[in-house]
Amino acid sequence: MRLVLVGPPGVGKGTQAALLCRRYRACHLSTGDLFRAASCETDLSPAMQTALDTMRAGGLVSDDLVMELVRERGACLRCCGGFLLDGVPRTLPQAQALGVLLDELHVTLDGVILYDLPAEEIAARICGRRTCPNCKAVYHETAQPPLKSGVCDRCQTALVQRDDDQPEVVRTRLAAYRDATEPLIDFYRDRGELVAVSAAGTPEEVFQRACEALRKHRSGAPAPPTRRTAVQA
Repeated sequence: MRLVLVGPPGVGKGTQAALLCRRYRACHLSTGDLFRAASCETDLSPAMQTALDTMRAGGLVSDDLVMELVRERGACLRCCGGFLLDGVPRTLPQAQALGVLLDELHVTLDGVILYDLPAEEIAARICGRRTCPNCKAVYHETAQPPLKSGVCDRCQTALVQRDDDQPEVVRTRLAAYRDATEPLIDFYRDRGELVAVSAAGTPEEVFQRACEALRKHRSGAPAPPTRRTAVQA
């Protein structure tokens, strides 16, 4: 299975990617994870440092740098079990560049899953999220709290709030999504590749919903209409 996951921040794309990868035995390429891993390195290029600063402020990393990162990991796109792209493309130029790259590799997409959720629920999800800096486990203050407040269940490390999960940064991220990422919906719909999935409910409910939507998409059944995420500036 070869999939692209799109949708506003906070809809659970990372969680769904992990579930889908297990189901379809596919490789997972998350540009957000790659950039956050790079932030732990000491010898960064000026371009990478600029990219990390932009991401921490809630902006979108330049198209050229994102696609350079994807090209560097082109082996993932040739994985025999398929791949899931999470975090790319986020802009129309990235989608077009990805299309060129996949054509070069003689690879076609099985679908582009659009996860959708009301803006107010997105903000609540993101601002309540807490992450373990050691094992990368993710919790939520109300929806999925750790057994001991502020401490990771797996490794007992103190949990942190990511820089890009701060309320003021969340507003910037949602505005960036509205301005740059939503045109992808029309792009992939016109190509007949869009699969719309509601991100409401538990991760397992969303996962089952996505699997059923993919099954219908691949069988040629008509897709439900897509609604826009109401994101305020």
